[in-house]
Amino acid sequence: MTTPTGCQHCGDAPASESTAEPTATPSQPSRRRFLQSAAAAATIGAAPHLRAQTQAQAPASPASQRNPVVPPRPVTLTVNGRAYTLQLEPRVTLLDALREYAGLMGTKKGCDRGQCGACTVLVDGRRINSCLTLAVMHEGENITTVEGLASNGALSPVQAAFIEHDAFQCGYCTPGQLCSATALLSEFRNGTASTVTADVRARPASLTDDEIRERMSGNICRCGAYVNIVAAVRAAHDNA
Repeated sequence: MTTPTGCQHCGDAPASESTAEPTATPSQPSRRRFLQSAAAAATIGAAPHLRAQTQAQAPASPASQRNPVVPPRPVTLTVNGRAYTLQLEPRVTLLDALREYAGLMGTKKGCDRGQCGACTVLVDGRRINSCLTLAVMHEGENITTVEGLASNGALSPVQAAFIEHDAFQCGYCTPGQLCSATALLSEFRNGTASTVTADVRARPASLTDDEIRERMSGNICRCGAYVNIVAAVRAAHDNA
């Protein structure tokens, strides 16, 4: 049997071929369109974060500044019997006022948080950590630093005892130790009890080594000269 062929003159294809529909293929997204869509989604997702960063970095307006700067004002401190009128901001500690403004460098800055005792000074005879108090709080009070312990060129009994018993090594904590020991002897003479006093309702019977250790416990010696410090305090007490 002969297979039908198209017209030999016009070259038409056979009817079965000319009338057949091409097979349809489902549309597939191109790689470029996929990457463009992913980039657009990432940009939209990052927009809130970028906007928050921009807002956080924007300078605060003058109306939002709640803590205006307080200018320095004159503060008169009586230190070692001498009046010092200093221009101080209210935030200046007594320690910084003594060292940086009055030029009294004997008082040392150790931990600057009231833990080591190197900055101990006497205020109206009471020992305090000068790094924990503001200078403006002590106008009208008598402040004694290590420079004021000696009198008329003569060392105080505590200073002399520290030298005699070699109660220091590097010497950094020594100014605070001397001021603390000076106040300790005054407190004991006035009958102030400590946590190791047998009967806190009565005057301590004697200044024992345990009493000295407890009363000096707020002053740290990183060199470890505690044995000699206790001996010096006891000698100053016995020779008073």
